[in-house]
Amino acid sequence: MDHILVVDDDPNIRQLLRDYLHDMGYAASAAENGAQMKQIINKSRVDLLVLDLMLNGEDGLDITRELRREHSLPIIILSARGGLLDRILGLEMGADDYLPKPFDPRELIAKIKVVLRRTRSVPGARQADSLAFVSFAGWRLDTRMKQMLSPDGVIVSLGGSDYRALRALLDHPNRPLSREFLLDQVFGKERTPLDRSIDVCVSRLRHYLKDEARGAKLIRTVRNEGYMLVADVVYEA
Repeated sequence: MDHILVVDDDPNIRQLLRDYLHDMGYAASAAENGAQMKQIINKSRVDLLVLDLMLNGEDGLDITRELRREHSLPIIILSARGGLLDRILGLEMGADDYLPKPFDPRELIAKIKVVLRRTRSVPGARQADSLAFVSFAGWRLDTRMKQMLSPDGVIVSLGGSDYRALRALLDHPNRPLSREFLLDQVFGKERTPLDRSIDVCVSRLRHYLKDEARGAKLIRTVRNEGYMLVADVVYEA
C-alpha cells in the first residue's frame, strides 16, 4: 500500500485529503508544517508528498529545495497561486507536478497515480535493469539511490522528473532527442508540445552538471530538434 504524506496548514484540508486517500486505498499521513513532515519522513517510508506551497510562516518552495538535497521523494505541489510563474518555480525547485487550488480530490488522485507510475518506470531501462551505475563525463549516476557523484566527489540528489530526463538522455547518448519525445518520456502523454517543463528539467540538470546553457558542452541544444547529451556512457553493475 502506497503511503502518501499531505503537508498543509489548513486542518480541514488535511483531514479531507487524509480521509479521501484512505477511502481510495492509500495509507495517508498529514503534517501541518515542515518540522512535522521531516519527523514522519524520518520515521516511516513515504512514497509521495503532497505539499502546500503557502504554509503558515514557511515557504513550500524552500521546503522542496531542501528535500531535493537529500531525497528523491516524488512531490506534488498544491497552491492557491495557480499562475504559470509559480508552477515553473515549483518545477524548478524539483517538484514532479503542480495542482492549483481549489481542486477536485479526484484530480489529485489521478496525478498521484501518474507520478507514482512515472517514478517507478524509467525510460529505456531495459539495458540497465540489472545495472546500478551509469558513468559519463566524469560523473557517476547511482540508479537505485537516484544520486549523482560529481568528478570531485560531491553527491547530488535528483528529483523524479530530473532523474527521468537524465536517464532518457543517457539511454540515447550523442543523438538529438526532440522535446516532444522527452516530454512523453519524462512527464507522460498528458503534456502538450508547448509545455516548457522539459526545458526546466534540462536547465536544472545543466546547473547540477555545471554545464551552463550558453557554453553547454554536455547537454547541447540542437536547433529545431531538441537536446542531445554528448558523452561516452558506460553502464556498470
